[in-house]
Amino acid sequence: MTNEKLNIGIILGSTRQGRVSPKVGEWVKGVANKRGDANYEIVDIADYKLPFFGTTDVTDPAIAAWNEKLSSLDGFVFIVQEYNHSITGALKNALDSAREAWNNKAAGIVSYGSTGGARAAEHLRGICAELLIADVKTHPTLSLFTDFENFTTFKPAELHLNNVNLMLDQVIAWSGALKTLRK
Repeated sequence: MTNEKLNIGIILGSTRQGRVSPKVGEWVKGVANKRGDANYEIVDIADYKLPFFGTTDVTDPAIAAWNEKLSSLDGFVFIVQEYNHSITGALKNALDSAREAWNNKAAGIVSYGSTGGARAAEHLRGICAELLIADVKTHPTLSLFTDFENFTTFKPAELHLNNVNLMLDQVIAWSGALKTLRK
């Protein structure tokens, strides 16, 4: 393995108006950038304007751009919000709009919701398994009641920093190991 830094995408899992995922993603990126162990970037699925899965094919420019972006990454951190006990339709569509670009990569999950987004994260873990994404154990969970003022202004508790760093340790270790499979 070379000393080349890994490329980790922080994937925003919501596209809805008024979403807070960009704030959560920027917070995670800020924590990650202080580490200096990888190249971290925000990947906003809203920027790709993906068509609904199955309504077109891989030659669609949006799907091609999405797959190209995912292929350039060695691992992921999903910012996952819980809607109706699961992930958003936009995130599910983005996951389904690629296949091989996800394979043999690692991912961490940072979730939020009334129960910390735990149910959405569990659904995402099952999807990750099918896409050959190795999701790591440590899973920071943010509560709408304690980490958001008035449910919209993101103010994470200091205690989450340890979990975010531990999750990133695992994502980096696994992403590096899995990169050898993709060579």
